[in-house]
Amino acid sequence: MKRNYKKILISRTDGIGDVILTLPMIGILNQFYPKSKIYFLGTNYTKPIIECVSSVDEFINWSELSKKSDAELIDFFKEEAFDVVIHVFPNKRFAEIAKRARIKIRIGTSHRLYHVFTCNKFVSFTRKNSNLHEAQLNIKLLSPLKIKKDYDLDELIPYLNFFPPSLDSQKTNISYYDETRPIESFIDTSKINLVLHPKSNGSACEWSDDKFGQLIDLLPADKYHILLSGNKAEGEMLREFSESYGDRITDVTGIFSLEQFIYFLSLTDGIVAPSTGPLHIMAALGKFTLGLYSPIRPIFPTRWAPLGEKAYAYTINPKECKHVKSSKDCSCIDKIQADSIAEIINNYFEKE
Repeated sequence: MKRNYKKILISRTDGIGDVILTLPMIGILNQFYPKSKIYFLGTNYTKPIIECVSSVDEFINWSELSKKSDAELIDFFKEEAFDVVIHVFPNKRFAEIAKRARIKIRIGTSHRLYHVFTCNKFVSFTRKNSNLHEAQLNIKLLSPLKIKKDYDLDELIPYLNFFPPSLDSQKTNISYYDETRPIESFIDTSKINLVLHPKSNGSACEWSDDKFGQLIDLLPADKYHILLSGNKAEGEMLREFSESYGDRITDVTGIFSLEQFIYFLSLTDGIVAPSTGPLHIMAALGKFTLGLYSPIRPIFPTRWAPLGEKAYAYTINPKECKHVKSSKDCSCIDKIQADSIAEIINNYFEKE
């Protein structure tokens, strides 16, 4: 017999893409336990992501809470009285706090030694060598709650429940060089607005600037409006590249908060990027998304492909890669040819 839980806490205190790929498990939880309130423990960095998710009732900010003493944290979580906590991203300190706060059901993987002492429900699987997608692996953690179905990736898309934020006019005004502009002004409604996001903040293998330049040259200027995105530091890295394509690129690097960036992406038509947070945001928004990947595990698309109705991942044949283990410096991603990517983009938008 299935129990009812008043409050379920999901703990995932890592990056944007990781959080996005946790959303299907939250949607599934919401379906199986519609009377339960779903809470998400995350960081300042990912808070704007969770605020766009309709299946989460409340966000709990670990960035702020972690500054408190253990005793204060124990009191906080005792008062919150969660019935269940699911440690999706292992966090040793929080795992110990959850046990000392006497959260009744504490779910974690059996592959973390400290979970043996802090959790009371274990799920045995390894992420590193798995052929399952990250979103599918996350759902395995629901088995102690009597949710044991194996989901195909296409089945998970409706559970994302991710929607762009509603921003007032004050939040949509952006300081851009010497002027203030609304976010909407960066969109050319007469063309296809395609975002190129070349960098990954060091989290993934990256296609070279030269290859992105070749792609720009192959996309007709009268059809495509190219927007170059990235954070402030990445913008500095891309400055020379941006200036060399000044007549083709609208450079929006470093000007948005994450909340504004999500809103901006929702106004565009598509993105090309390595395996990084913005790629997964765009996929969750239901926009054309083309991810460029290394073919080696565990960073290959089998594990980290973007999840969405219009999301695609592209990589070379693994046999062409000479690396024998994971390396973010794998140069094989540059074997992906710009004309192949241009063909995919053109074919997609010709059918739209």
